[in-house]
Amino acid sequence: MVSRRSFGRWCPGARRGALLAALTALLGAGPALAAPPQVPTAVVGAGRTGAGFEIDGSLQALQQSTVAAQLGGNVLQLAVKAGDRVSAGQLLARIDEREAQAGLARTDAAVAQADAELHNARLHVERTRDLRRQGFVSQASLDVAETQLRAAQAGLQQAQSGRAQAALARGYAAVTAPYAGVVLATHVEAGELAAPGRSLVTLYAPGRMRAVVQLPSSRSAVARAASAVEVQLPDGSWVAPAARTELPGTDPVSQTIEWRLDLPPAASVGLQPGQNVRVRFAGAAATTASAAPGRLTVPAAALLRRGELTAVYAVQDGGFVLKAVRLGAAQGRDVEVLAGLKPGERVALDPVRAGLAGAVPAAQ
Repeated sequence: MVSRRSFGRWCPGARRGALLAALTALLGAGPALAAPPQVPTAVVGAGRTGAGFEIDGSLQALQQSTVAAQLGGNVLQLAVKAGDRVSAGQLLARIDEREAQAGLARTDAAVAQADAELHNARLHVERTRDLRRQGFVSQASLDVAETQLRAAQAGLQQAQSGRAQAALARGYAAVTAPYAGVVLATHVEAGELAAPGRSLVTLYAPGRMRAVVQLPSSRSAVARAASAVEVQLPDGSWVAPAARTELPGTDPVSQTIEWRLDLPPAASVGLQPGQNVRVRFAGAAATTASAAPGRLTVPAAALLRRGELTAVYAVQDGGFVLKAVRLGAAQGRDVEVLAGLKPGERVALDPVRAGLAGAVPAAQ
């Protein structure tokens, strides 16, 4: 702490009085600077939902595939990385084929053996027929020889089928792209062990996208009756989908129904799977369920979005506590709250300041 005597030695002259006054004022302002931040709040209210509404969604590729291994062995080469463009038939990964090659060699030997047995069976049948014509052997001997010939023919066909299967398995060592597309993700590295069914590469065909939304089941009737459906793309533009599909099942946990809205090819240029979009259902005639009062709404400014979390700071015991919420449709400047809050609760209108240490609700 600076004493008056030391301060005088440090700053002699006419400036001493002015600086001393400024220091005194700063020290006196300490309690004011330490005051906790006060955050304005709003009461969670019951709004009236209209016929139209908006909801968040994400983009998916119409054609997306995860290529898996069909052959067991070490991954010798991973020829692509995420973001690469590939053409149909291009090499994605190569798996060690030595075991498959050995299996093919075994089947080659089996085919040669079966062919030799068939050749011997044919010669035996011809000799037996000559002996039968001369009366040296019975008809039963000829029947046995002919049966052995048919068995040898079947054995050769079986060996040839085994060889074809082994050759096909050997071909699985080179994993290729099923169509022209973009690599979305790789799931293995060179040197890892691949087993049949293990995912190797995920790719999608660019240029055809769809918006996917998880619609609350309570909103399904309104969505079906909507005369206009639009999708807001990441660049802010709104487009009408070329087709829309409502999946027949409802998720038993979230009670939502998946809607798929296919975008026109022209609007899909430059888009990528996973991007967020906004979907608007408008123009539906109001129903009793959709127009019924009592749905909770909060100001959009009160929402805090952090990745997958959507929450608000609610007033509790003179401070704020973070509460996760599940949202419904936007209602102008307000947003419908489906779960997480009760009527009459107060929420912070500035969630960033409400998250500061010691933040308190502002006086109403």
